[in-house]
Amino acid sequence: MYPNLYCAFLDLFGWDLPALKLINSFGFFVAMAFLVAHALLKKELQRQAALGHFQSQKTSVVVGQAPNPIDLGLQAAMGFFLGWKVLYLVVNAGDIFQNGGLPQTHLFSTEGNVFWGILGALIFVGWRFWEVQRNRLPEPKTVEQIIRPEDLVGGITAAAAIGGILGAKMFHLLEYPDEFVAFLKQPSVNAFLGGLTIYGGLIVGGLAVYAFARRHKMNFLRLADATAPALLIAYGIGRMGCQISGDGDWGIPNPSPKPGWLSWAPDWIWAYAYPNNVNAVYGPRAAGYTGKLIDPNLQPWPSFEGYGTYLDPAVFPTPIYETAASILGFAFLWGMRKRWNSAGKIFAAYLMFNGFERFWVEKIRVNATFDFLGITMTQAELISVCTFLSGALLWAWIQRASNKD
Repeated sequence: MYPNLYCAFLDLFGWDLPALKLINSFGFFVAMAFLVAHALLKKELQRQAALGHFQSQKTSVVVGQAPNPIDLGLQAAMGFFLGWKVLYLVVNAGDIFQNGGLPQTHLFSTEGNVFWGILGALIFVGWRFWEVQRNRLPEPKTVEQIIRPEDLVGGITAAAAIGGILGAKMFHLLEYPDEFVAFLKQPSVNAFLGGLTIYGGLIVGGLAVYAFARRHKMNFLRLADATAPALLIAYGIGRMGCQISGDGDWGIPNPSPKPGWLSWAPDWIWAYAYPNNVNAVYGPRAAGYTGKLIDPNLQPWPSFEGYGTYLDPAVFPTPIYETAASILGFAFLWGMRKRWNSAGKIFAAYLMFNGFERFWVEKIRVNATFDFLGITMTQAELISVCTFLSGALLWAWIQRASNKD
């Protein structure tokens, strides 16, 4: 596993680049997921706008104004932080992370370089001041600006990201209340940032996008249709990050030999030991962590400082299964989006597919369980059932409305 890009580049290319320790593998894939989703959503909004499902909006803006002190202050704060903290971490990464420390531990500390911070603030303020002065007019004027649907993709993505992260953290704490109690007793950055639950991100992120759609007078079902394929492929990319980083999102132990019908597949498709996984740093989890130190004389894997453990017994590599399912689901929805013209059909299919896939993969995942109406299940299983039923009801409602027309 490659907990950060430093480990990946060191193992794959032999490049020793300490600054890459700042970039966690999972975070990198999450960023890639947002970029891919952003591009796909923009393309789909353009297509739907051409069909007349979304309309451009007009707004008035004032141009040619003098530099705004608040704007310059924000630029100064951003430049100072980048110089004081980020540049400091990049330049000194070799010394800072030599003992396997986590980036967030240093990112939220008071260490940094004040001189570089002041220099960064001056550069950002100077650049912004020059840019505004270049476009300044003797008399500011109000002009009409056209906002196309695809111009709103940035706002949609930001709403989904902020709501998604908050929701994912909130639902994780609901699923693992002992972690929340432990954080209250002994607060730490690592304890607060670690652990996210995807369904919490989907629910709260979805509500944030709904609010955005209402504010900008966009048909939510049409927007949900445009978003659904991007959500699926982004989910798959995120799961690739889980697999590559070894962040604890794996299945239950699988000591059984690989069945004959899988003889064509590599062994890690059936069971994987996740060498150098991230949980070696975060510590054992209540769900059961069976990490053992890698012995280079017995195991064929390289050992990275601070991450040198593997699982014994090996487990089901559920992120691989979910990535494959997401790719198939994306291909299906992307192919059907031009055939299903009723608003909400693509989104309904997404809900049913997502609920079905997650329910069954939960059977072999490591997650906390609880009793609901006499049935033992995980939080994700309960939400996945509700997700599937919501999609089925939405599909039935759309079909009924179409038949009436």
